[in-house]
Amino acid sequence: MSIEFTKRAASEILNRGISAIRIKPDALKDAEKAITKDDVRALIKEGKIYAIKPKKNLSLHGKIRKEKRKKGRSRGPGKKEGKRGARIGRVWEKKIRAQRRFLKLLLEKKIIDNKIYDKYYKLSKGNAFADKKSMIFHLREEDGIKIDDNLIKEINEEIKKRYYGR
Repeated sequence: MSIEFTKRAASEILNRGISAIRIKPDALKDAEKAITKDDVRALIKEGKIYAIKPKKNLSLHGKIRKEKRKKGRSRGPGKKEGKRGARIGRVWEKKIRAQRRFLKLLLEKKIIDNKIYDKYYKLSKGNAFADKKSMIFHLREEDGIKIDDNLIKEINEEIKKRYYGR
């Protein structure tokens, strides 16, 4: 058909503007021959048609501010809006995620079975435990599950590796 059609079709496929679409010089004849979007998709897959990376404009003022904040400027009490709790936020989310990760690893290590896992998952969802430590205490006392300190350390190390990359 035409290069205009090819560029328009490629822009729709790649979700970019027409001006961001590039065709390699050696593939111009193939681009002219493309009749359907499937033909254009094939050219994209071969790498003959591509979209340039989008620009990320940041003003000079913004760059300077970013550098200063990296040094610790503009982060004092005068810049803070809202209460401390609002700035920290999501305390419950952090707590519940820690409990769920711990339960998941206990299940994977076959220290608890599915029935106990479900029970404690629902209890933790219902905010039955103040923190992970109280959940461990409950597991030991109520269900008689043997969780020693070495096992807790091992699981915590596993959590650090798996979720935080440390």
